Amino acid sequence: MKVTNYLLALAISFSTYGVFSQSQSVNIENSTINWLGKKIGGQHEGFIQIKSGKLELKNDQIISGNFTIDMTSITNTDLKDEGYNKKLVGHLKSDDFFGVEKYPTATFKITKATKFSNGKASVTGNLTIKDKTESITFDFVKNINHYTAKLEIDRSKFNVRYGSTSFFDSLGDKAINDIFTLDVKLVVNE
Repeated sequence: MKVTNYLLALAISFSTYGVFSQSQSVNIENSTINWLGKKIGGQHEGFIQIKSGKLELKNDQIISGNFTIDMTSITNTDLKDEGYNKKLVGHLKSDDFFGVEKYPTATFKITKATKFSNGKASVTGNLTIKDKTESITFDFVKNINHYTAKLEIDRSKFNVRYGSTSFFDSLGDKAINDIFTLDVKLVVNE
């Protein structure tokens, strides 16, 4: 009788396993965000570090998630000349772009998501840069121990104006695309 009760309890616990949510924290050392910005006749790219992050899943669906990005960590990887590299990074951190002294972090909060289907879910959330918040939607791909996403961000919506044709006329070949891309790889601790 004890064995039967034990097996019954075990069967019930396995059948209800999917009912409980699962929390996953982001492994910030192994996660990456690669940025890419384009302009007429060229482009620049580099990395930004994740400061913290957490996902909550239930029944193979993301039910919540919060992420903080360390905007002071912006780097450039394409300029090999140390002087030009330092100048570009300094300009990106300045008030012309992300104003990291006043706005040292950016945040993303998931507001809704579809269930994963073939390892992919659609995720919508609120992205905040320079105290401006906009809703964005993107595909989130699940792998074994990490997730990937490609986000296209319109910087003009976050008051990042430098070289933007949304704010300035007659920029000619000095124009910088409003859309920049973030390739995100989130490694999670389970």
